Amino acid sequence: MTFDLLSRIVSPRDMRGFSDEQLRQLAAEIREALCSVCADRTAHFASNLGVVELCIALHQVFDFSKDRLIWDTGHQIYPHKLVTGRLGDFSSIRRKGGVMGYPNPEESEYDLFMTGHAGSSVSTVLGLKVADDLLHADGRRSVAVIGDGALPSGIVFEAFNNAAGLKKDLLVVLNDNKMGICPRVGGLAEYLDKARVAPFYNGLKRDVAWLLNKVPVVGESVEHALAQFKDAVKGFLHGGMLFEELGFRYIGPVDGHDLTALRRYLELVKDIKGPVLLHVFTEKGHGFQPACQDPVKFHSPSPFTRTEDNEIVPVKASSGRAYTNAVSDAIYAAMKRDTRACVLTAAMCAGNALNKIRTDIPDRFFDTGICEGHAVAFAAGMAKSGMRPIVDIYSTFLQRSFDQIFQEVSLQNLPVVMCLDRAGLVGADGPTHHGSFDNTYMRAFPNIAMMAPGDEADVAPMLDFALSHNGPTSIRYPKANVERIERTTTPIELGKAEIYEWGTDGMLIAFGTLFGDCVRAAERLRTQGLDVGVINARFAKPLDTETILKAITDSGFVITVEESTLCGGFGSAVLEAANDAGLRTDHIKRLGIPDRFIEHGERSELLADISLDVDGLVAAAEAMAHLKTEGSLAASCASTKE
Repeated sequence: MTFDLLSRIVSPRDMRGFSDEQLRQLAAEIREALCSVCADRTAHFASNLGVVELCIALHQVFDFSKDRLIWDTGHQIYPHKLVTGRLGDFSSIRRKGGVMGYPNPEESEYDLFMTGHAGSSVSTVLGLKVADDLLHADGRRSVAVIGDGALPSGIVFEAFNNAAGLKKDLLVVLNDNKMGICPRVGGLAEYLDKARVAPFYNGLKRDVAWLLNKVPVVGESVEHALAQFKDAVKGFLHGGMLFEELGFRYIGPVDGHDLTALRRYLELVKDIKGPVLLHVFTEKGHGFQPACQDPVKFHSPSPFTRTEDNEIVPVKASSGRAYTNAVSDAIYAAMKRDTRACVLTAAMCAGNALNKIRTDIPDRFFDTGICEGHAVAFAAGMAKSGMRPIVDIYSTFLQRSFDQIFQEVSLQNLPVVMCLDRAGLVGADGPTHHGSFDNTYMRAFPNIAMMAPGDEADVAPMLDFALSHNGPTSIRYPKANVERIERTTTPIELGKAEIYEWGTDGMLIAFGTLFGDCVRAAERLRTQGLDVGVINARFAKPLDTETILKAITDSGFVITVEESTLCGGFGSAVLEAANDAGLRTDHIKRLGIPDRFIEHGERSELLADISLDVDGLVAAAEAMAHLKTEGSLAASCASTKE
């Protein structure tokens, strides 16, 4: 398919003169462009297919070169990128140096925030609107598009409350597709399901309430009848009652794939005073039948091509078993053994590979929706009552529960196990999703035992240890395939490292699954005449100070290796231990993620860029050995002169 219309769009203004037929053709071209991306890379797919018409309608009704638009979560940004003039670079999306798979202000004036976490759009748009009003930016409108999966996030209701109190002219478009990554859960999900089948509602609640309150009540039978009448009216207007009570004018629901209707209702709400919520229902995967049938699989599918009959042909099968699956299997086995064990996730059942647990042990599986802070506090309550909860959340999303980790878990010293999936560099999702900071933010809390498996052999024993430990624990692991390092493993003991091999010239101390690269680097260095050993740290807290201080004392140099930010991480813990022991530290080097946000790209590319691959480890060890040699020569020369 050629992009006859899409190729003519340099800015959204170029769509203004399109006829309805041309707009339908444009929507088809956008969907074809989305399909072309999925031919050779993993990309967010079904969610983008579902917002094509909504994106076109928004850009036709508003002028976002001056108006404000925030896409919540941001992974449904692809159509927006295409209609804002980025077709020429679109083939590079999610590749290193290419277009980002999320909004990126460095790419376009139409991307205001780099949004990768759910729920903040209403808050940021409200802030934009208040500032614009204070700065007298007259006529500038503000729009947030938020999905039903993100709606339960606590910050959304904090923003709703504030927006209603300020009475600002604000439009929130609720994109309701009955899905997050997985099917939505909870009371709000049930509410929205009812709203979907309710008749169109245009914020009439206040008028109806006035009428009902004017009807006199005479006798019990009349009172009963009126009560039933009021309930019936409330049921009729069910779709908007919640949002009206929160102070928003509710309009909807509206078919999100009817471009004509969408434009009409967006024009209707554009100039309404005060906060407005436009409820739009869409179909995740719309326009591509396989994605409609299985929106979970096609949320972020593996690369595929299509036959003439629109059949899906996988380009390549997933190779290898991931750490996510290893941890999920360990959780499943533990829950089968121990009825106190349960697992909580925050709308990431599929991402955390917990489907089998949800199916086989549903009474001890809990999906809280995109509410990470609630999930951690919920787990704390369960632990206090005698359960052994496992909170399975991506590292980057667990940051959202920082205060609950402190207040409800660490301060109470409760046995909550936190499994931090996607710790480290996650690849094409980029800086919003890299799990760079958990070593640092978890280290700050007393009582928490921090672990990271060196390889697959550590995974199940670490989880079993965590479930038996009478205090909070964390286990971090990357978005990567598992490997096993050949060795005789030692049991997991609190604060004890595993010595793989001792070296007199130097030691590589790995916290996490870069342990395997350290082993390979040490093997290469030995062929070059350097006796370099390797330690699998296993624990960052409590630190195995006995083993690590011996390495610092007895080896020529020590290099700490972690797939986490260097600021306050594992390497910092080693330096602190050496300082506390009064040891010199000039022969200690820390390798990890530098103090900057890392771009998107393949994980292997990004690790190589920051010297966390085998070549980088070897180069760092050679440099340290060279410094040691230079230092020894300088000391020898000084001694000779004396």
